[in-house]
Amino acid sequence: MNVRVLVVDDSAAFGRVMKQALESIPGVEVAGVCRTGARALDQMRAEPPDLVTLDIEMPNMNGLDVLQTMRREGLKVAAIMVSAASDHARDLTMRALQLGALDFIPKPQGEGAEENLEALRQSLAPLLGAAIHRKEVQTILHGPGKAVFNGLSSPAASRPVEEYGKRPVSLPTASGEEIACNVRPRPRVRRTKPAMVLIGVSTGGPDALGRVIPALPGTLRVPVLIVQHMPPLFTETLARTLDSSSALRVKEAKDREIALPGGVYLAPGGKHMKVMAGPRGEIVLRITADPPENNCRPAVDVLFRSAAAAFPGLSVAVILTGMGRDGTLGLRDLRAAGVVSIAQDEFSCTVFGMPKEAIQAGLVDIVSPLASIASEIVKAVC
Repeated sequence: MNVRVLVVDDSAAFGRVMKQALESIPGVEVAGVCRTGARALDQMRAEPPDLVTLDIEMPNMNGLDVLQTMRREGLKVAAIMVSAASDHARDLTMRALQLGALDFIPKPQGEGAEENLEALRQSLAPLLGAAIHRKEVQTILHGPGKAVFNGLSSPAASRPVEEYGKRPVSLPTASGEEIACNVRPRPRVRRTKPAMVLIGVSTGGPDALGRVIPALPGTLRVPVLIVQHMPPLFTETLARTLDSSSALRVKEAKDREIALPGGVYLAPGGKHMKVMAGPRGEIVLRITADPPENNCRPAVDVLFRSAAAAFPGLSVAVILTGMGRDGTLGLRDLRAAGVVSIAQDEFSCTVFGMPKEAIQAGLVDIVSPLASIASEIVKAVC
């Protein structure tokens, strides 16, 4: 099954490189290359593609303007933003992600055409793979010609985890050893109240976090620690954006600072975030440049594993939308210590990779639509 992609970029040269990169990915068909936002909208209205790549900075009508018009007109086309490194581009990109853009890729800055082409391939391939899989699933659900990328409705309430299929799985540890996981969740025994909330999220994360974090009450008595897969600089912009709309104080985490109740701490892009216990039992954040895990830095597994070791049984763990399986290994360690675990449901996920892996490994207590995640967190903390 092919995914049709429309390329939108005001640079003819970059548009050609993007087209070449996309055509090198199996299952991808380039529907056209447009140099203006207005022309792209005309083409999407006439023959909607499955997905569009949008240059965030274009004259007259930038990528965010195009995305806003798409949403206003109800054009059910997934969007990947193509962002530059400037402060203005990062701000526009973050707003686009909060409007529901699938993800973003940075414009490559290599000196040669082949180097830039390979960088684009590496960035685009996993996103397009997820898009192809999503189209296949939606075609099964809705029938040929009726698959939509942004039109799935979410159930009104959380669902018992037993409604989701589970399969026996073996999870590889960092050393390569296979660890068998239970396929049914164990009953949670809460001996003490949680000391922190841990959230892991990837593709679709800024939109999901933009719905969850502002919905948490300002009286939340524990800190919230977030790992969002994102490169450097963008996490600072995300933290600032979330802070402006939340009752809680949201910031990018700093090494050795103490996580305080009512604070939300975002792992810096390109760095891992861990927790350790201070001399009086306080939650001390450590920011490190340790090697990537699951091809990610920051990695959810790193945060989860550190919390299981330093504060056993004192967390609420949440897995939101994202590609891959990051978080599942760390959640296994947290569950062994007795935490409550929550996963976003398939219907409200941009990509149901990370939650699905945790659910099918039998490591999740509650499967919830995005709209109910905040209330589930509050109930688990209280």
